[in-house]
Amino acid sequence: MLVKTFGSAVYGVEALTISIEVNHLNTGKFTFVVGLPDNAVKESIERVESAIKSIGCRMPRTKLVVNLAPADIRKTGSAFDLAIAMGILAASEQLSDPEELTHYMIMGELGLDGSIQSIRGALPIAINARKEGFRGLILPQQNAREAGMVDGLSVYGVNHIAEVILFFGDHGSLKPVYINTKEEFLLSQNNFEFDFTEVKGQENIKRALEIAAAGGHNAILIGPPGAGKTMLAKRIPTILPPLSLQEALETTKIHSVAGKLPENATLISRRPFRSPHHTISDVALVGGGGMPQPGEISLAHNGVLFLDELPEFKRTVLEVMRQPMEERRVTISRARVAVDFPASFMLIASMNPCPCGYYNHPDKECTCPPGAVQKYLNKISGPLLDRIDLHVEVTPVSFTELSAKQGGEDSGTIRERVIMAREQQDLRYNGHAGIYCNAQISSKMLKDVCAIDMVGQNLLKSAMEKLNLSARAYDRILKVARTIADLAGSKQIKAEHLAEAIQYRSLDREGWAG
Repeated sequence: MLVKTFGSAVYGVEALTISIEVNHLNTGKFTFVVGLPDNAVKESIERVESAIKSIGCRMPRTKLVVNLAPADIRKTGSAFDLAIAMGILAASEQLSDPEELTHYMIMGELGLDGSIQSIRGALPIAINARKEGFRGLILPQQNAREAGMVDGLSVYGVNHIAEVILFFGDHGSLKPVYINTKEEFLLSQNNFEFDFTEVKGQENIKRALEIAAAGGHNAILIGPPGAGKTMLAKRIPTILPPLSLQEALETTKIHSVAGKLPENATLISRRPFRSPHHTISDVALVGGGGMPQPGEISLAHNGVLFLDELPEFKRTVLEVMRQPMEERRVTISRARVAVDFPASFMLIASMNPCPCGYYNHPDKECTCPPGAVQKYLNKISGPLLDRIDLHVEVTPVSFTELSAKQGGEDSGTIRERVIMAREQQDLRYNGHAGIYCNAQISSKMLKDVCAIDMVGQNLLKSAMEKLNLSARAYDRILKVARTIADLAGSKQIKAEHLAEAIQYRSLDREGWAG
C-alpha cells in the first residue's frame, strides 16, 4: 500500500515542504530510504522500528521503500522520524484512516521508546505549513509554543508517538496550542538585567552611545584596561528602541534555525546582543557549513554585535564582515545551494589604544616601543574603520565618581529620547526602501538630508584643516550631526551639532598614534 505524509526541511531561514512517500511491497525484505538522505535520515529506520515495537505495533518484514520528495534536494537531520513512522504504520494498514495524514504536517525526532525529541526551525516550518494550506502541524511539545505563534494554523504538541496514533483515531485527544503573541511580547520587552544607572561617571561616553543608538551608528570604544568599555557596551541593548513584531519574527526565525531558542520559548522580545570570542573563525562569524547555518552576524540581526579587543581578531575574520555591514545581509554559496541570511546589526567594538593599553593615559606611562601604537592600529583595515561612525575615547573613572552614591540617568529615560529620534527618522525615510536610520543614508542622499548652513561649512572646513581629518571623516561627521540634531528635535543641522560630531573622529586625526 502506498501512503503519503508531509514534513518540512529548513534551508536558510525558510522552510520547504517535503513529501514522504512510503510503499509497502509484498516482495523482498529490505527497507530503502531514497531521495538524497544523509546518514541521520538513513539511520531513522532503526529508531522508527524500535519506537513502533515499543508501543506494541508491528514493523513490516517485507520490502519498504521510503521516498523523500523532491528527490534532488539533500535531506538532513533526524526531524523526519515521526513522519516516516506514521507513514510505515499507515502503509502496513495499522491506521484506520491513512488519508487523514495528508492534511497534517508531521515533524519530530523519535527516541527508541517512542518519545519525541525537539527539532530545529519550528517557526519557519509552521509558517510554511500555513502557507501550504495544511489543517494542522504536529511536532514535539518543546517546540509547540514557538510554532503556536503562527495564526490560522492548529499546532499540536506531543511527547510520545502513541499520542499521535491516538489523535488520528480521535481528533479530540489533543488540544491545539494557543499563544497570545502580542501580550507575551509586550510583557517581556523591558526585562533587562543591566541598566545605565549602574555606570558611575562616563557621561560623555553615555552620550556617545545614545547618539549611536539613535542613528543606528557603528561605534568603537578606545581606552585603557578597566575603564569600563565592556560594561558600557553590554548596556547598549537597554537603550535601543523596542523590537517591532515583524523584527521579532525575523530574529526568532534565525535563532530557531540555528537551534539557539530555549525549550518552550516564544518570540524573542529583546534585541540580541552577541559577543563572540576573539578566536572565532570567519565561518563561525558569517555563517556556513555543508548545510549553511547562520553565523554570529546573523544571530545579531536587529541587535548588537560586540567585538571586544578588536585588533586581537584575525584579519580575515574582520575582512569578511565588510560586505554584510554594507548590504545588511550575507549570501553563502555552495556548489548545490546558495542561502541568504539577514544581517542588519549594529557593530560596537572596543580596543586598547596600544599593546600595553596605557597610551594617552592620564596617570600611567605607556611602555610600548616606538611605532608599536601605529602597528597595533594597523591591524584594523581602513575599509573596516571607514564603516565605523563614532570613535569614542574612554577615560578611567576617578575615585570620587566611583564612590558617589547617586547613579546617572536610567536606561528608560535615555531610551525615550532614542525612540523620539528614531520616529523622526521613520518619517524622513518613509519613501526610501531599505533605509530606516541615519547610518544607512547613501552618499547620494547626503546633500538633501544633511544640508548645513554657511557657519557650519566654515566650522567643518576649519576642523578638517586643523585636525587633518581624512576625506572619509566628512560623510561620517554629517551623518552623526544629523542624529545629534534629531535628538535635539531640530530640523536643521546647527553649528553646535557639527562641533559635537567632530570630536567623535579620534582615529582619523593625523598623528593620533604619535
